[in-house]
Amino acid sequence: MNSSFEAHFSAMSTRLEGDDSPVWAVHDEALERQSNGEDVYLLSVGDPDLATLPTTIRAAIDSLEKGRTHYAPGRGELGLREIIADIELRASGKPCDPDEVVIYPGATNAIYSVLACLLDTGDDIVVMEPMYVGYDGIFKSLALNKIGVPLDVDSGFTFDLASVKAAVTDTTRLVFINTPGNPAGNIIPAAKLQELAAFCLERNIWLVCDEVYSMITFDGEHISLRKAAQSLDNVIIVDGMSKSHAMTGWRLGWTVAPKKVADRLLAFTSSTIFGCCQFVQDAAAHALVNDEEYINGVREEYRQRRNYVCERVGGILGLSCDVPAAGMFVMIHVDLAGTDGLAFAENLLAEQGVSVLPGIGFGDCTEHYVRVSLAQPITTLRPAFDRIEAYCERQA
Repeated sequence: MNSSFEAHFSAMSTRLEGDDSPVWAVHDEALERQSNGEDVYLLSVGDPDLATLPTTIRAAIDSLEKGRTHYAPGRGELGLREIIADIELRASGKPCDPDEVVIYPGATNAIYSVLACLLDTGDDIVVMEPMYVGYDGIFKSLALNKIGVPLDVDSGFTFDLASVKAAVTDTTRLVFINTPGNPAGNIIPAAKLQELAAFCLERNIWLVCDEVYSMITFDGEHISLRKAAQSLDNVIIVDGMSKSHAMTGWRLGWTVAPKKVADRLLAFTSSTIFGCCQFVQDAAAHALVNDEEYINGVREEYRQRRNYVCERVGGILGLSCDVPAAGMFVMIHVDLAGTDGLAFAENLLAEQGVSVLPGIGFGDCTEHYVRVSLAQPITTLRPAFDRIEAYCERQA
């Protein structure tokens, strides 16, 4: 039966629907080929192969058996917020009230909620590049004007404070940073964080920091923005447990913000997600209190994988990389004639069955890079890099 109905969609969904990024096209093709039984190595996504702490799983089961399956408070369960507030106090030396903490189903939702509460359509947001590819969809959905500021790719993806200051104009409403960074694994030094926070405060600009990789550091110390900043009036922190605790599917993140911001976030989440699962929050609370040995093991495992990948890259003609100080990714520079990161990723998958992410998806400054995930064991990384090496030898 023919219908005369003409579908009308919102401008927001149209912006997102038209976002056919070639970055994920490579990964999606790899997934399809793998599902068809082909021999494909996936080094393109940051979903840890590590298992969630068994006692955390047990805590979730215990919570379910106790009937913890009802609506939770809008800000999140008080017990979990108290634990996070205590973690922030110990990390920053600054008091943190549990009512300054709001819980979300994942850090991505936390970031979306923060930006939705602080910015209006068309507002300028300054962000470092290369940046996590997921940020772009958030910016587009909210119709924000992204001002990208490249990290210094020639000096190990260092943070250039002068470039950030130069990018700020009278129309800038928010500066968004990510430390430790995805995809580059860079850590912004405390002195630069302090100066940036003071600069943003003076200019009446919000400063938001994504710190989800704060527990996965190898070289150098991560200093939280809350510790570095002298004033917290304009500072919001986003954190979560997906990577540090191998809990990607649990969907649990949070923000720490001034009470006036947290109250706005509560109003927003009450109109959108209406709270997070009680049993997931109970499991998260258990994990945060009993995680020291586990986190040390996770950190050491990723360190070994990072070292292995960087060693292999150093022996492959046409490839090079800086050793990331944190995180679970390595950015690899591609220096093969007539090849950028996208072409390299597409051809590598087609010819060798190895999936990596093209660097162009993280920003123009990494057009000639690809990102490799450390979410696979060395027993998988070894044959994958054998194939990468074979591919590069044929291209040289």
